Amino acid sequence: MIKRRLNELDLLRFVAAIAVVFFHYAFRGYAKGDMSTMPYPLLAEPAKYGYLGVELFFMISGFVILMTASSNNLKVFFISRIVRLCPAFWVCCTITFLLTLAIGPPRYTADLYQYVINMTFLSDLLGVAAIDGVYWSLFVEIQFYLMISIVLGFKKIEKIETYFVFWLLISATAEILTFEKLRSTLITDYAAYFIAGATFYLIWAKGVTKTRVFLLAGAWALANYTAIAWAELLEGKYSTEYSPLIVCSLIMLFFMTFFLIATNKTGAIGALNWTALGALTYPLYLLHQMIGFMIFNIAYPAINPHALLWGTIAVMIGVSYLIHKEIEKPMARLVKRLLSLSFTRVRG
Repeated sequence: MIKRRLNELDLLRFVAAIAVVFFHYAFRGYAKGDMSTMPYPLLAEPAKYGYLGVELFFMISGFVILMTASSNNLKVFFISRIVRLCPAFWVCCTITFLLTLAIGPPRYTADLYQYVINMTFLSDLLGVAAIDGVYWSLFVEIQFYLMISIVLGFKKIEKIETYFVFWLLISATAEILTFEKLRSTLITDYAAYFIAGATFYLIWAKGVTKTRVFLLAGAWALANYTAIAWAELLEGKYSTEYSPLIVCSLIMLFFMTFFLIATNKTGAIGALNWTALGALTYPLYLLHQMIGFMIFNIAYPAINPHALLWGTIAVMIGVSYLIHKEIEKPMARLVKRLLSLSFTRVRG
């Protein structure tokens, strides 16, 4: 049976991105009083849970990355990840850098060295501040890509479920016993989401097995454990209270949604074309935070906060779509062509 394209993943991407946008704009920016001067109490309470949109992104990534890796071809996987990750990042990082120079001071500053290091994706390794704080999740993604690349390099993708079982068990042990080196190396804070997403892909592609049920149950338990621990940290950071029940309910909603997708129960949603929403998600995620805060700090209170919030979101969505269509897509085609040509020459 030929599997259809999962359009509903594009919708999920947009939901995850917009949740993070509301988290930053309606809660995070003002919560500590050090990012944005504009409060938005109307949505602050629900918006504070929007950070979980990143965890949803990681689940989507687990599903899509394993789908990409299923060809068991490291070259194809490498090119696809570079093409997906780099063009939009380079464009959005450049825009954020230039706008920071233009309208950021005194609250926000950036310099050329910081920008150059950011453009290489090495800022986290070299201890250089990110041009935009949201970039942290890209470094988590890249660690996951490297893990899958190692498996592909050894041509062992058919053993991936076994590796996921070990990753899950080691991650749970490292989290409970706080083995910091292991936690960092194996990204145990987010391992549950990658493992769950990848397992849902295996169920979608090949059906349910006992191992996959075990992986999902273990990933769900670990996801709840790490999410509650993270929420407790955020309570101290933002001087607010998080409900463990709401956090765990949202994680359950993620798992239930993916279960419906993996068992082909979302065909009615998937029949609609969500491609445009999915396409603008990555630029939107990369662009929105720092630029939005700079706009708020310049325009508030002169402009009504409702007009400012919703107007900024609308502009960000529009600009993100234009960046994808007019810059990212042509750049991606060029990068793919150059990489494919380079690999052909090396092989030759």
